[in-house]
Amino acid sequence: MSQQLGGQPIIIINQGTKRSRGEEAQHSNIMAAKAIAGAVRTTLGPRGMDKMLVGSTGDIVITNDGATILSEISVKHPGGKMMVEVAMTQDDQVGDGTTTAVVIAGSLMEQAEKLLEMGIHPTVISEGYRKGMEKALEIADTLSFKVDPKDRKTLIRIADTAITGKSVESAKEKLDGIIVDAVMAITEKTDGKYTADEDDVLIKKQKGKSIDDSELVRGIILDKKRVSEGMPKKVTGAKIALIAMPLEITKTQVKAKIKITTADQVSAFSQQEQDSLKKLADSVIASGANVLLCQKGIADPVQFFLAKHGVFAIEDVPEKDLKYAARALHANIVNKPEDLTAKDLGHAESVEEDNNIDITRISGCKNPKTVSILLRGTSDYLLDELERAVVDGTRVVMDAIEDGTYVVGGGAVEVELLMKIRNYAETVGGRIQMAIEGYATAFEIIPRTLAENSGYSPIDKLVALKNAHAKGQKTAGLNVFTGEVIDMLKEGVFEPLRSKRQSIQSASETAIMLIRIDDMMITQSPSAGEMPDM
Repeated sequence: MSQQLGGQPIIIINQGTKRSRGEEAQHSNIMAAKAIAGAVRTTLGPRGMDKMLVGSTGDIVITNDGATILSEISVKHPGGKMMVEVAMTQDDQVGDGTTTAVVIAGSLMEQAEKLLEMGIHPTVISEGYRKGMEKALEIADTLSFKVDPKDRKTLIRIADTAITGKSVESAKEKLDGIIVDAVMAITEKTDGKYTADEDDVLIKKQKGKSIDDSELVRGIILDKKRVSEGMPKKVTGAKIALIAMPLEITKTQVKAKIKITTADQVSAFSQQEQDSLKKLADSVIASGANVLLCQKGIADPVQFFLAKHGVFAIEDVPEKDLKYAARALHANIVNKPEDLTAKDLGHAESVEEDNNIDITRISGCKNPKTVSILLRGTSDYLLDELERAVVDGTRVVMDAIEDGTYVVGGGAVEVELLMKIRNYAETVGGRIQMAIEGYATAFEIIPRTLAENSGYSPIDKLVALKNAHAKGQKTAGLNVFTGEVIDMLKEGVFEPLRSKRQSIQSASETAIMLIRIDDMMITQSPSAGEMPDM
């Protein structure tokens, strides 16, 4: 960009800056948003398809998780990056519903394109969208149902909805129970409010056997084995010591030389070292511990003395796992063995080394603050997708417990929003009314996509859904397996209200920001080529 002054050009913006203004900038952002939404749209719903993503290093990811897909693909367009951010925000805040949020955002931009072609100003569209969002959130709250944090049956249905449609859904009945039991075990009530921390559910993966062999351990699972074959493979009535420092002779912090002139001095030096190591083992034994988890190494002589007294010991336990163990066992992590007392020990029903895989189970903890889920599968790709499904399931169950609310799925909420927001638009009037109507129409994309991905006519199913809702059937949704419009409340297709609210809010606010952009300036080096695209 340059201006003329007295015949001399004045350079305002660096050479190489690409600029697009007005309709060009708006069209560019709309196309980017629609392209991102289109990339994940076919994965929506229980009958959605999967994507295979191959990275530059040859790593393969097979998934239908919207956030995972968008995090793996390379998006250059700034408007496209904002759409990716919608999925990331949804994933961070809720853990599920990422595809829904992105698809709605893309539909909002498509409706904005039609409104712009009609000559409606972007500020009017953004104002209408903001009013529509406020109304949508208000309506969503009225469509929610209460759930008791101890209502295992309803929580299982919420987990089931999150897992249905993923490639691992064949084992969803077992996974549902594992997920709900894990979350209920770590849920705490403080000042009348329930909270659940996702970091308190430790997920471990082991290749081999089938998905059905996955299990919940009310304690922790360590990817470690005992340090000595002379130690017992299983300890019942475990009293567990957690030590952060190494059980070995450490080097001094200063340089020093010891001059030894006789064989007796060598023998005495060796004996003193042996006594020091025995003292370390004796400190552990004296505390009453029969299991030891050490964050650092354990010297061979210490291993010998511990094994002699029947102590099960594991060395080089990661700090993260040691902290998990402390919460699960209600134990204290001590720095030095000599500081260890009986009060610092944790308790578990059993500590057992697995015969087939390199893990140790610490199970039967009383009121554990952390639990572990061991996932089994025949391939790394399957295990990765299984982990994503379990993470999604645990997050939505936590959301439902913390908020105490859920809504039905199957496109029921979106159809209700579509119809009620249109009715609301009629009370507003003016050009903003058209923007609000466009906002309402954007929600058609969810039932349409569910029908398309299931092989049904989107027009026929949308008409049937609207007809049911017009008759007051607020929970009527599309059964994607039969094509019938049924009561989703009776069918048990549930999802957290938080997921629905977040998808509406993230999609709407992103669309509002993109609509208001009428000038894009992208600074590039002279060799960078054209304006970034997807």
